[in-house]
Amino acid sequence: MADLVSIKQRFGIIGNSELINRALEIALRVAPTDLTVLITGESGVGKEFFPQVIHSASARKHGKYVAVNCGAIPEGTIDSELFGHEKGAFTGAVDSRKGYFEEADGGTIFLDEVGELPLSTQVRLLRVLQTGEFIRVGSARVQKTNVRVVAATNNNLLRAISEGRFREDLYYRLATVPISVPALRERPEDIYLLFRKFASDVAVRYRMPAITLDAAARNMLEHYSWPGNVRQLKNVAEQISAIEAERDITAPILERYLTPDHKSGAPSVSGAASFDDMNTEREILYKILFDMRADINELKQMLYRMGGYGAMQPITPEPPRQEVTALLPKPVSQQVEYAEEIIDENPIPATKADMQREQIVRALRRNGGSRRAAAAELFMSERTLYRRIKELGIEE
Repeated sequence: MADLVSIKQRFGIIGNSELINRALEIALRVAPTDLTVLITGESGVGKEFFPQVIHSASARKHGKYVAVNCGAIPEGTIDSELFGHEKGAFTGAVDSRKGYFEEADGGTIFLDEVGELPLSTQVRLLRVLQTGEFIRVGSARVQKTNVRVVAATNNNLLRAISEGRFREDLYYRLATVPISVPALRERPEDIYLLFRKFASDVAVRYRMPAITLDAAARNMLEHYSWPGNVRQLKNVAEQISAIEAERDITAPILERYLTPDHKSGAPSVSGAASFDDMNTEREILYKILFDMRADINELKQMLYRMGGYGAMQPITPEPPRQEVTALLPKPVSQQVEYAEEIIDENPIPATKADMQREQIVRALRRNGGSRRAAAAELFMSERTLYRRIKELGIEE
């Protein structure tokens, strides 16, 4: 127990639930070995802390710790990033370069979003795990590396195996020791502790009084489903601290910062199911709704700036288009035409796929066709965005 307390203090891990303690205990027990560890859990639960805990409690703690986000590296360059390349191996390879596995020799390498690796790279990774051998891109010379591999994913790898997107032999090599990190809704006793810590951090950083919750707000906080997990909780705490002038937060105030679809609490999904797809779809749908509201507010401000038309009727968050155009005075035909040009005459997407397609197209347009910038705006990896573009048949 003393080890758990010191580890939590060292890495800033908040919580006393049985599930989070069990996950940390497994990490500490497996740390002295060189066994490969696979960490699973939803996005935003804090999986990235566990490989650091394992490395710090292992015999490799004085060696390098290298963290790699596999989902953020383009498919065409990921082999070079992981295993290195020789001079002239491809266009732009003006010098030889070490890969992450060579850099981490004698230490630990953390492969985050390992489920995003292309099949060709999975073959290379399997060879490293089996024999400790790898070959640089553009080379024929076999090299050795001595690394401890810890991987993490929020994808359901068993489903990916059945769909032919992930190798079964690699899965069992990675999952020698599996660690499941619980979702925030599965550890309700920790929610208020985390919220209070995040609110306190903001107060100290910006020299302001810390916010507090009344009984009703705390009850709402603890019974909300938190689809974005700890990351979302931190975001809410920081938003309220920065925006609200009142430091004593009531339930109606807190409610404004919670996604409506989840206020009543969502049932827990077993295993590491399709959390990546579910969360990505939710984020896209919510962003569409927020963009629609922002567009309406922008239109309202534009109409006010046109001046001299008196007070306007309040606009609901989802007004019919004819009500928006009706706000303009009928005699000013030129201005009505201008307003009609601003309003998107395309119908609101009818299905979830249509809404995703619309949001991705908008993000690409806003970022000049840059996939990387669009992916960042949509809170997904560049590889996931590329897959969505192909699945939805979007022409760039």
